[in-house]
Order: sequence, then structure tokens, then C-alpha cells
Amino acid sequence: MRSPHLAAVPLATAPPPYLAQADECDLFAQAHAARLPLLLKGPTGCGKTRLVEHMAARLGRPLITVSGHDDLGAADLTGRHLIEGGDTRWVDGPLTRAVREGAIFYLDEVVEARKDITVVLHPLADDRRQLPLDRTGEQIAAAPGFMLVLSYNPGYQHLLKGLKPSTRQRFVALSLGYPSPVLEAQIVQSESGCPPEVALQLVRLAQALRRLTEHDLEETASTRLLVMAARLTQAGLPLARAAHVAVAEALTDDAPTLAALAEVLRAVLGD
Repeated sequence: MRSPHLAAVPLATAPPPYLAQADECDLFAQAHAARLPLLLKGPTGCGKTRLVEHMAARLGRPLITVSGHDDLGAADLTGRHLIEGGDTRWVDGPLTRAVREGAIFYLDEVVEARKDITVVLHPLADDRRQLPLDRTGEQIAAAPGFMLVLSYNPGYQHLLKGLKPSTRQRFVALSLGYPSPVLEAQIVQSESGCPPEVALQLVRLAQALRRLTEHDLEETASTRLLVMAARLTQAGLPLARAAHVAVAEALTDDAPTLAALAEVLRAVLGD
């Protein structure tokens, strides 16, 4: 069984930079103050994870992050008994640790995980704010400061991997999209250190790629990909080449589609 991909982030001295698109920072803080769980919806690479990292630091709460995948189940989140030297001892999982410590628990791409995780998420996402541990018989009340945050991409969902209404209706929901061109250029420049003109060219490229509708792309050019391309240019790679390997190649493996994307790159960035 795969262990959950998780990262525990201690209290930060300064929040990681985040340029707000609207009132999402205020909404996050108000949900935390009201002890409400939060569901972040938006395309890949639009800043959902950075928002959570930024707000955890601003609120002075530790952050525990788990990435959803097909093998992630309830036991991976709550914990399990381990045998050591002939003895059996219980080891808390990441969700249990967050509940005990009053941390912010962030489950990224929740719909990729197994359906049995709802058994442990639902009691934490309503007025009970409790985590039932069937294997130990405990009912753990969430410590002050605990917050449950989930994210997913509603634009890339299989019919069998939607979020059930019984889960969705327990959460305050916030939709994030890609930033406005001006804000996105500021983000690319800030995250990569590239010149303003490079950031603007990459944003124009993203705008052109996002207008493509005739090609069957699962995802479109994200802000994250633009930052990667900008960082490559800062390392010395020509802009057109950086955009090809960081953006076009990341979007598709289909040769005809890749050729069409390359045409867009040439039209926007030149050779």
C-alpha cells in the first residue's frame, strides 16, 4: 500500500507570497474563525495550494498537506498499528495529528482518493468536529485552530470521481480561476525573477492557449507552467525553447496536438 504523500509545515515566520485575485484571503480567514471547513475549486496550477500555505502562515497555524491518489484511504489518514520488536503500537496518521494539534489539514485533489475517506472527513466537516478512530475506540475532538481544507479541479473529473452532494454541502466553497493578465504577469515575475517583458509574453501565450477549443487538451496552460518557463529563461534558455519544454510538452503527448501548440508558440513568441 502506498503511504500518503504528505508534508508537515511548521509555523512560518512570514507567509509565502500570494497575490489575491479577489477576497479569497478574507474568506479563508473568516471560515477559519467560524470553524468552518473550506472547499477550494479551480484548475490545476491556479494557486490553490499557495493560498493554503499563505493563509496557514498568516493565521499562525501549522499546516499538514496530503495529496490525493487512487490508493489513499481512510487508514492512511487516521493511522495504523505497527509491530516493533514484538510489540504493537498505534501511530497517528496525518489527519489525526492535525486534529490533535489544531493544525490546518489540506487534502489536495480529494476526488482522486478512495471513497472510504468520507467516513473520517464527514464528522470533522460538520458541527461534531470529531475524528472517530474505530481501531482504537477514540473519538478525538478537534483542537482549537483545526481547519479542514479540500481542493479539486471540477473541470477535470471522471463521472465516477465526482464529489458527492453529502460531502460538498458540508463545506464553504470557493472557486478560483487563473488570474487576470496583469496580475498573472506580476505573479510570474515575482515567482521567477524574470524581466516584466518576459512575464507579459508568457501571459500572452497562456491567453492564446486557453482560447484553443479545437484540440482535446485535458488541461490548459496554468500559471505554474508559466513560472517554470520563466525560471528556465532566467537560467539561460531562450524564451521560445523554455515555453516549448515547460508549457507545450507538459500539456500533451499527442504529436498533432503538440505541433498545433508549437504553431501558437511561434505566433506569439517568434522562433
